[in-house]
Amino acid sequence: MSTLKLAWKNLTNKPLTMLLSLVLFALGVGMISLIFLIEKQVQDKFDKNLADISLVIGSKGSPLQTVLCNMYHVDDPTGNVAIKDVKPFLNPKHPLIEKAVPLSLGDSYKGFRIVGTTLEYPELYNVKIGSGKLWGKNLEATIGADVARIAELQIGSTFYSTHGFLNDGMNGHDHGQFTVVGIFEKSNSVIDQLILSTTQSIWEVHNHAEGTPQEEHSEEEHNHDDHEGHDNEEGHDHSDHEGHEGHDHGSHEGHNHSQEEGLPQQASAPQMDFSNQALLQSPEEEITSLLIKFKESNRKSFQALNMLKGINENTEVMASSPAIELNKLYDNMSLGESFLRNLAMIIVFVSGLSIFISLFNSLRDRKYELALMRVMGASPTKLFFLIIVEGLLLAVIGYIIGIALSHVGMSIFGGQMQDKYHYSFTASQFLIEEFYLLGGALFIGFLAAVIPAIQAFRTDISQTLSES
Repeated sequence: MSTLKLAWKNLTNKPLTMLLSLVLFALGVGMISLIFLIEKQVQDKFDKNLADISLVIGSKGSPLQTVLCNMYHVDDPTGNVAIKDVKPFLNPKHPLIEKAVPLSLGDSYKGFRIVGTTLEYPELYNVKIGSGKLWGKNLEATIGADVARIAELQIGSTFYSTHGFLNDGMNGHDHGQFTVVGIFEKSNSVIDQLILSTTQSIWEVHNHAEGTPQEEHSEEEHNHDDHEGHDNEEGHDHSDHEGHEGHDHGSHEGHNHSQEEGLPQQASAPQMDFSNQALLQSPEEEITSLLIKFKESNRKSFQALNMLKGINENTEVMASSPAIELNKLYDNMSLGESFLRNLAMIIVFVSGLSIFISLFNSLRDRKYELALMRVMGASPTKLFFLIIVEGLLLAVIGYIIGIALSHVGMSIFGGQMQDKYHYSFTASQFLIEEFYLLGGALFIGFLAAVIPAIQAFRTDISQTLSES
């Protein structure tokens, strides 16, 4: 009979004792492995979505909340800021800033956030169009791959937004119908879970909600000043009527039906401007934040390093550094991770002690058996390795069960994160740390078995047989 088979029979001779050792060992290994998996995948998500963004400028409040909300979309906005308050940062000739990308938040569809922004936003993440195109006018939307899959949207689908970020079907808008014109490729970035449109689309939906429904008034009944304010929001002449897409204006004269019906525009038709310069034409309107990317040559300059402090001390808005806030978040998370990791190590130590006690006690009942093995020709070395194999076998089985438990736990955790934040976490990822963990498990199994193995090696045949 092989050493491995004999070791297995010896272990299963006392199944309850073996089961206790395995459960303790598996729990310890599983906890350590699960911590590795969560820590790795969460950090990967954070790092991938940094997108070289240097600062997030928003309203006064919590810097960490500002970063989490506007970069990772896992928290609520601290408020809005007027365009006039961030006007200097929208200057294309700013000596430090390469890109200033505006974000307007507040609405969602089936729990997926609708973001009003410019075409530079998907460029931050190097995301490509999978099908369709980028949004080109108000109330057109280009959606992430996860949005298309989970919300069951496709090119040409239409939907109304819901005020807020809860997927509760309440507070739905009955105006400002969005049309899907494009779907991004899967990128494993935050873009996968977003619905992108123009900033002016967000204004249009909310300004309409705050005023009197347009269907109840003719164009002649509108105040001329209101017309001018609305035109400024859209950044073009009111006669283009783009600011009123998705609403039924029926027989209004001068209405451009070719644009509304999606027909090709004339070659002479002006292109709509949704750039930062167009936003500057509506200084009283509000956005949620600006994502600032410094020029490569200025990222470590004295002016760039002091920009955050200068904004916070001398302006009505607040600047947050993603790098600084994430480091603080990691520090806070590390306290809990260290506690759980230390707890798991204690459990592994206790399980190793349980293996030692189990093997040590079993030697008392197996002295006669080991002496007979020596009489039948087994060498002291073979008895030594037999006990070592038993300890290693318990460690390997406990390790396998523990790894299986950790990946099941990761699957449950990933499902909860998917439901709440639409971030995808996988249980199929295996880390190099888990293989290091196997080495640690084998070492503990060896240590637990080495003293009983030495005792088996020193078995005195004559004394043992005479006592039995």
